[in-house]
Amino acid sequence: MKNHDTALPAKPNVQVIERIFTLLGILADREDTMSLKEISEKSGLHPSTAHRILNDLATGRFVERPVAGNYRLGMRLLELGNLVKARLNVRDAAMAPMRELHQLTQQPVNLSMRQGDEIVYIERAYSERSGMQVVRAIGGRAPLHLTSVGKLFLAFDDPQRLRTYATRTGLSGHTRNSITQLPVLERELAKARQYGIARDNEELELGVRCMAAGIYDDQSRLIAGLSISSPADRLDEAWLPKLQATANEISAALGYKTK
Repeated sequence: MKNHDTALPAKPNVQVIERIFTLLGILADREDTMSLKEISEKSGLHPSTAHRILNDLATGRFVERPVAGNYRLGMRLLELGNLVKARLNVRDAAMAPMRELHQLTQQPVNLSMRQGDEIVYIERAYSERSGMQVVRAIGGRAPLHLTSVGKLFLAFDDPQRLRTYATRTGLSGHTRNSITQLPVLERELAKARQYGIARDNEELELGVRCMAAGIYDDQSRLIAGLSISSPADRLDEAWLPKLQATANEISAALGYKTK
């Protein structure tokens, strides 16, 4: 705890900035309003000093004063937060972690999102050393039920929406391993919900297997998926924890908080 200081003229120096951060942090820890007395005690600032800084913050709408002597965080912080959120881009957040995961596995790492009944590949980290030709280029599409990421999205659909998808698409297959029967797909999706991981066992392309983990935003919505593709005989289960950790890292960068 800092010693109580005496009231001093406001100075635009580092100490003032430090005090501002302290006061905002204290207010952020409480959902309801706080009295000047309590804020002063928690911050270690003299009441007159805390009062002066809080009033300046209220002028800029960083702090609100609903009743005299009581304070809470202001709407300006929400406005600024929304600006930052709008600039956050899942691709930008994913690029560096994807490259690290690729270096570890030496296999293609894919970032894809849902668009209607399909998955769209929006980014990829890969090299020629993977020994596997990349079949789906960036911007390429594939049916949800034939891809690991697509299954993650279907797993979070309600049963009626899933049935509608099955009727609309006919669950057409691409290979002998493709899941084309709704009861089989439902069992597959139940596993995806349980473990947070989905797989493609040569269902889109023969000779290619994939595993995927979800990427979530600050509203806990599934917005994208991260997948590792490899030759069918080379997919390593030991990659799974790192895949999940990488997807979690990207989600955290987008504001997602684990419960």
